[in-house]
Amino acid sequence: MDTQSLRDHLTQLRAELAASASVDQETRVLLGDIMRDIIRLTESPDAGAQALPGGAPAERLEGIAVQFEADHPAFAANIRRLVDLLGKLGV
Repeated sequence: MDTQSLRDHLTQLRAELAASASVDQETRVLLGDIMRDIIRLTESPDAGAQALPGGAPAERLEGIAVQFEADHPAFAANIRRLVDLLGKLGV
């Protein structure tokens, strides 16, 4: 698994988020923060050694996926795919 696949998935997730009118602003900001953390971690040579405020991106994303499960099942599934990609990259 390479970081390009992860970046492609992040791009897709951003597009879905932008197209969804029913996602509140607070959640949009939280997802944006997590996505920036993911990019920063994948671009850093010592990504595994970094501690992030709020916890690991995969853990935070899983929490969001649980929130979206009922109202946005497709978005929740895409978030979970991102969590899987992060696990494969060791992030």
